[in-house]
Amino acid sequence: MSNAENIEFNGLKVMVVDDSKTIRKTAETLLKKFGCKVVTAEDGFEALPKINQHHPDIIFIDIMMPRLDGYQTCTLIKNNSALKNTPVIMLSSKDGLFDRARGRIAGCDQYLTKPFTREELLGAISSHCSHS
Repeated sequence: MSNAENIEFNGLKVMVVDDSKTIRKTAETLLKKFGCKVVTAEDGFEALPKINQHHPDIIFIDIMMPRLDGYQTCTLIKNNSALKNTPVIMLSSKDGLFDRARGRIAGCDQYLTKPFTREELLGAISSHCSHS
């Protein structure tokens, strides 16, 4: 396992969708340190047009959000032929089997429990985004 300090994701576009400003800021600050371009949104409703505009390489989505929740947003992304191969990582404060199963049904590629660590966040990007 390589040391997180040596990881660089130069120019990788990462989207973070969470209704918590703290989570968005924390993830954005961390990801920018590792060379990512970060786009954020407060909920799925705000995220969808941004996803179409920016075409992120990977998307982190909180499950519990107003208007469009993480499951609904993930389903919409995965049902869009232009976006269906974009990795979607669900973020949840609950670590239940039911939530994981629902996430899989919605088409998510991975499930992280909040609070996530820097290693988990970077590890998810490493495993889903092949970069040269």
